[in-house]
Amino acid sequence: MPGADSLRIALLSYRSKPTCGGQGVYLRHLSRELVALGHHVEVFSGQPYPELDEGVILNKVPSLDLYRDEDPFRTPKPHEYRDWIDCLEVATMWTAGFPEPLTFTLRAHRELKKRVGDFDVVQDNQTLGYGLLGIQKLFPVVGTIHHPISVDRRIELKAAPLRKKLSLRRWYGFVRMQAKVAPRLNPILTVSESSLADIHRDFNVPQANMRLIPLGVDTRYFHPRPEMPRRPGSIVAVASADSPMKGVSTLLRAVAKLATERDVNLTVVSKPTPGGPTEKLVAELSLHDRVTFVHGISDTALGELIATSEISVVPSLYEGFSLPAVEHMACGTPLVASRTGALPEVVGDAAVQVAPGDPEELAAVLRRLHDSPEERAEVGRKGYERVMERYTWNVVAQRTVEAYHEAIQARRAK
Repeated sequence: MPGADSLRIALLSYRSKPTCGGQGVYLRHLSRELVALGHHVEVFSGQPYPELDEGVILNKVPSLDLYRDEDPFRTPKPHEYRDWIDCLEVATMWTAGFPEPLTFTLRAHRELKKRVGDFDVVQDNQTLGYGLLGIQKLFPVVGTIHHPISVDRRIELKAAPLRKKLSLRRWYGFVRMQAKVAPRLNPILTVSESSLADIHRDFNVPQANMRLIPLGVDTRYFHPRPEMPRRPGSIVAVASADSPMKGVSTLLRAVAKLATERDVNLTVVSKPTPGGPTEKLVAELSLHDRVTFVHGISDTALGELIATSEISVVPSLYEGFSLPAVEHMACGTPLVASRTGALPEVVGDAAVQVAPGDPEELAAVLRRLHDSPEERAEVGRKGYERVMERYTWNVVAQRTVEAYHEAIQARRAK
């Protein structure tokens, strides 16, 4: 039962996929811990909807779901159109843009106008759409930016062939909007010193307006399993298979080199696009019998997969935090991580760091760890100890509540 000090909190997330991607994971764990602290929490989300724990209320704010896995870039039937926001959503997609950050905040503003007086504070989970400026007139708003999407845009444009650069610029057009909205939110929560610096540089948010709150890990699922033997030669990675920023191509090339001289196998927790760049690379490298892709598995199954692997890898070209890195360390699985973005500050000396995008160095490190059970045990132990000292969701929730009170007090002072 909420007490006198409890807050009524609205959490906004334009898409909240529960099994991959940081936004849905963040939303679930933060909302659960906020309720455990005695607060009233309601989530407003578009599709895919989040998985939420008991006590958290879900308010569905449906989009036209134009990017559903089974029918991406679909054309809605005439009866599906409800209003002008739906027309804007489709028109933006048809002109190669990504509409959801804008259209979700417009719909959320419409919903929250009906709920004035029901919430003490609103937290936005990296949407940063123009509709937030209307919501800000009704409630104190706390922003969350895990990392600025401007970084994704830079990396993808650099990797794209010339013929795709124009369409990619159009797709990432929403980043200009985010760069205009972000400086008008105070405070903004972010997850690492690296992200803080990137947000300041790309979105022109004053550093004084940002609060650093690292993410946590759910140790109910991600913990060592000494009773379960590790699978010989097993390597695991949790990464979006077709996103250049996640470095899966680098990992595949490294495994291909290692597989010529060691008996190794790689499991990637992701769903590559059928016939897409990752599937083509697997075929090119003749890795069909060495690489497995899995997706949609439960947290328990994911924790077991990581904890029974001999080596885990985060091969990204950039990370604003990397929850998978923390989950790998929490399982006591030795981690190899790219020396880029926030990863060095997240993993410290508790992982083996390699240059991003360098399959030769990654293959050499994987070979060394494969051949040294002693080093694997030492790196795994350090990772587990670092997580237990630094990354828990209860602490994340407590510090987030401090930011809520800061926003509420600032609004009262106006």
